[in-house]
Amino acid sequence: MKNTPYHIKIKMFFLITFFIGIFTLAYFLGGDIYTLLKDPAKLKEWIADFGTYHILMFILVQIIQVIIFIIPGEVVEIAAGYLFGTTLGSIYSIIGIAIGSWVCFLIARFLGYDFVKRVVPKQMFSRWNVFINEEKRGGTVLFLLYSIPGTPKDALAYFAGLTPVGYLKFILISMFARLPAIVFSAYLGANIGNQKYKIALLIAIIAGIFFAVGFIYRDKIIDWLYEVFDIN
Repeated sequence: MKNTPYHIKIKMFFLITFFIGIFTLAYFLGGDIYTLLKDPAKLKEWIADFGTYHILMFILVQIIQVIIFIIPGEVVEIAAGYLFGTTLGSIYSIIGIAIGSWVCFLIARFLGYDFVKRVVPKQMFSRWNVFINEEKRGGTVLFLLYSIPGTPKDALAYFAGLTPVGYLKFILISMFARLPAIVFSAYLGANIGNQKYKIALLIAIIAGIFFAVGFIYRDKIIDWLYEVFDIN
């Protein structure tokens, strides 16, 4: 959208209205969502109180998590496995993440570069910024970025809205790249729910190793992307 005074006012109105709506919705969901998500047993009880709508409520929580991304996505994905098992938990997480990512993508397209620069962590944005104009290879770049363990993937959904990549292509790429981690997290949650703590501990250790490696080496991986795509 253009940056004339009129369009800036529209952007500001949309932005304020959107975040008021999100936080109002979070408030009316009841209780402290962050506390609930830290305690799967309490979350299961809270979700069950919605009866027939408990699945929709969980998906809504997942959507809010993606948009606000204060709570790490892995926490909600593990909770999904605890609540619904590996298969259904993965499916419900994917639905919520896809919708939440779509909203982030559209917000970024509407509000533009300056907004995304403020939302995305500064260090990550400065590293990703060079990929914004990758028209032909943008999909490949996004897939590789989403595949790096430890990358703030919900923030990446906002960044994707600045790239030339189309919405449908973005959703397919992001969901395919995130699928292994989503299923892995749901499997961990399912084993916790079934009180298979040894398996859950083993999965958590493996996940922790992957996360640590990705977090430590993600800058080197991005530097490698610079070389592959011949970016100075």
